[in-house]
Amino acid sequence: MIERKIAIMTSGGDSPGMNAAIRAAAKTAMSKGMTVYGVRRGYLGMLNDEIFPMTGQFVSGIVDKGGTVLLTARCDEFREEKFRAIAANNLKKRGIEGLVVIGGDGSYHGADLLYREHGIKVIGIPGTIDNDIKGTQFTLGFDTCLNTILDAISKIRDTATSHERTILVEVMGRSAGDLALQACIAGGGDGIMIPEMDNPIELLALQLKERRKSGKLHDIVLVAEGVGRVYEIEQELKGRISSEIRSVVLGHVQRGGTPSGFDRMLASRMGHKAIELLEQDQGGLMIGLEGIELVTHPIDYAWNGERRTNLDTDYELALLLAK
Repeated sequence: MIERKIAIMTSGGDSPGMNAAIRAAAKTAMSKGMTVYGVRRGYLGMLNDEIFPMTGQFVSGIVDKGGTVLLTARCDEFREEKFRAIAANNLKKRGIEGLVVIGGDGSYHGADLLYREHGIKVIGIPGTIDNDIKGTQFTLGFDTCLNTILDAISKIRDTATSHERTILVEVMGRSAGDLALQACIAGGGDGIMIPEMDNPIELLALQLKERRKSGKLHDIVLVAEGVGRVYEIEQELKGRISSEIRSVVLGHVQRGGTPSGFDRMLASRMGHKAIELLEQDQGGLMIGLEGIELVTHPIDYAWNGERRTNLDTDYELALLLAK
């Protein structure tokens, strides 16, 4: 029987649930007699040969930890073919044929190149709080991040109510407004600005004026970072409404924290699925969630595929509930 050797890495921005995915993938592989390696610091660590044998002890007690025990880093060098060849050779010299990549769009691009140029069987697990990967309904960390935002909104609303203020809350989401949109609906937001929609400041001002006419004395407006700088939006809004305005940027607090039960379950299922695919000698794939079922797509589906979403319906709902 040929010994199978696989590696696991995390890349890009960290997200709650990455550790649960690492744990599930490693334990599943070990149960099948595979030799498991970890890659520290993503593609940078692969390039610098930071590849080590993983043990059951290494992944013990991490399922409820945020961040990633494998660490993550940026690696601009990986854009060049000569550096990708060095990184691939660091895997091949150990006999590693399969690689589980947990990360977002940029991580998937790197994985796709390793597969196409060097034949490394890669399986992608979507780990990003922005929920901006095509081919999956949810990404690891999105649910945890959403709940972090909801908790912050509840606290911010206390001050907004006490001072009768309009408070703009900037949340993460450069190209996808899922966090802002769902936080607005679930958190009782009073306004919404997301990159997928036109966001005329005049329309927002009109909505807030209508709220004052109806007797509402405070507002919480969710702004996705992809729309623009929240402090500039605040300045544009001043003079258009009579209420006092403040802005809050939640920033990196959104990335951390104990992963939710949903994220832990999703990560565990995806980590297990990734090893099953490698055991079947499959590669160049990403794992996604559709409904309650795990599905697979070619990894380039993440940027070439169609993003299935009910964005328009949710946006209309958010505007309705904000009145």
